[in-house]
Amino acid sequence: MTLLVALPIILPLLFGAVSLTLLKNHKAQRWLAVIGTFSILLAACALMWHCQQHGIIVLEVGSWPAPFGIVLVADLLSAIMVLLAAITGVATALYSLKTVLTRFERFGYYPLLHLLLAGVNGAFLTGDIFNLYVWFEVLLVASFALLIQGGERAQMEGAIKYVTLNLLSSALFLTAIGLLYGLVGSLNMADIAQRLTQVEDQRMVTVVAMLFLIAFSIKAAAFPLFFWLPASYHTPQVAVSAIFAGLLTKVGVYALYRVFTLIFNSEVEFTHNILLWMAVLTMLTGVLGAAAQFEVRRILSFHIISQIGYMMLGLALYTPLALIGGVFYIMHHIIVKANLFLVAGLIYRLRGSFELKRLGGLYKDHPGLAVLFLIPALSLAGVPPLSGFFAKFILIKAGVEAHAWWAVGIALLVGLLTLYSMMKIWNEVFWKAVPSPAPAIPAPGGNGLLYCITGSLAAMTIAIGLFAEPIYQLAQQAATQLLNPQLYINAVLGAD
Repeated sequence: MTLLVALPIILPLLFGAVSLTLLKNHKAQRWLAVIGTFSILLAACALMWHCQQHGIIVLEVGSWPAPFGIVLVADLLSAIMVLLAAITGVATALYSLKTVLTRFERFGYYPLLHLLLAGVNGAFLTGDIFNLYVWFEVLLVASFALLIQGGERAQMEGAIKYVTLNLLSSALFLTAIGLLYGLVGSLNMADIAQRLTQVEDQRMVTVVAMLFLIAFSIKAAAFPLFFWLPASYHTPQVAVSAIFAGLLTKVGVYALYRVFTLIFNSEVEFTHNILLWMAVLTMLTGVLGAAAQFEVRRILSFHIISQIGYMMLGLALYTPLALIGGVFYIMHHIIVKANLFLVAGLIYRLRGSFELKRLGGLYKDHPGLAVLFLIPALSLAGVPPLSGFFAKFILIKAGVEAHAWWAVGIALLVGLLTLYSMMKIWNEVFWKAVPSPAPAIPAPGGNGLLYCITGSLAAMTIAIGLFAEPIYQLAQQAATQLLNPQLYINAVLGAD
């Protein structure tokens, strides 16, 4: 069953290649997108079940034993991330059927979507630090191509900032890999973790750790190098914005969790204290940026930044409860944030604008849409009994137990400001009187499928809140593996 580890990578590459050969057959591309993403979802479910039943799964590519060959590794954190990526991929593919224009399909929208999913899953499953860099570059190429489809001025400006900062991150990442290889002579993450304790110059290890921290923080859109995200995420098609919001920054967060629990865990007082400051400042700057915006997607983009701070907080505190909270928060946020962008797309289809001043009166005509917005919006703010409440509650409790009072205070303040931003959208879009002159935008047909997609994601948000205990237990199992890196090392290197 070790081949299960490779399926979430092989399937999108396979369907993407077939889709590319049928570039002029748009109907076939759509079918392949739906079938492909559902296939990835089935593989992800099987992988999750297998990891829960049998522990960490390792596939030695080409039958070359670790640490000499490339390995794919699925522990619970990897399996969770792959499953969430698959859910987001299915939602995006279905949403794209009704929203992506033919001219974008003509330029390879669906093959690029498959390539993006392959890059994301590859990053989650690789056990090799250099191949983590490779998969980062794969998803960077795919995301850049998706970002510039349409060729509008705002898209190009956002894309330039997006690529520039991410290329800087990639350069730092590659430099850090080179230095790390010079220190330990290995690229296998489990082997690196084992050898790094034997390095005499631990100050050099700390320098390399800081390079990795900066590189992954840029990709996660953490403070202070986050400004590429709000400059770019509001510019592409809504389906693209949704999958970007749900997944791309989480790859950076995942890399932080992986590297700073498995490899760089000897100088916790130094490295994780820096992480704590970055987490708090990321939360605060992101939410203040959101509070100052008056365009729906820009508000949601800034909130991605603030929520990344909560995820980093779980890693920074580095206690069992904090890591549980961090993993729980990632699970909650991917679903909620992707859904909010998809709901924003429905608002645009009905009113023809994302600007709050040009919106209003939607509750009277579309009360169902108002509810579909309110559920993820309140969850993002942490209102019970939705998923965001339990995610924030676990992190707040972990902060209190760690006596990180100032971080707890900032996290609570950010929650209140998040609620303010969400209620600003709620009031302006749904309850405010229709602006004069009223927008003469006919509602496009075929919105039933879009309502089903957003409704399903909203139902997941409610279910995570109402059935929080099994999600908590899953996060607890993942956190236990993270706090015991020897389990990962033994699984990869075959130690007893």
